[in-house]
Amino acid sequence: MIDIYKYYVINNYNVIQMDKSMNSRTFKGRLNENGRIVIPAKIRKSMGLKAGDMVVMALEDGQLRIESQQTQVRKIQDEFKAFAKPGRRASDELVADRREEAGREMEEWLG
Repeated sequence: MIDIYKYYVINNYNVIQMDKSMNSRTFKGRLNENGRIVIPAKIRKSMGLKAGDMVVMALEDGQLRIESQQTQVRKIQDEFKAFAKPGRRASDELVADRREEAGREMEEWLG
């Protein structure tokens, strides 16, 4: 009989174990000789990751943090929303500023 609380996935890269002593979001893995580890399918699915997707990794207090690049971009966009002005695009403001600066430069050059 299969213990539903414990399973092992064995492939060329690692062994992943989950049992009832761990919460459902904790997995064990083993690095292969090249430093590779497979992200379990359950985690990839919950993160929305597919083969070929870019991930961003960070080492924080000795823990490896992995998130999708798309998630990180969304976080940055959310942070910059506080600076957005309703009804006005930042690119329009940049173009207007540059035109104003170019006008001043031209006036200085012409004397």
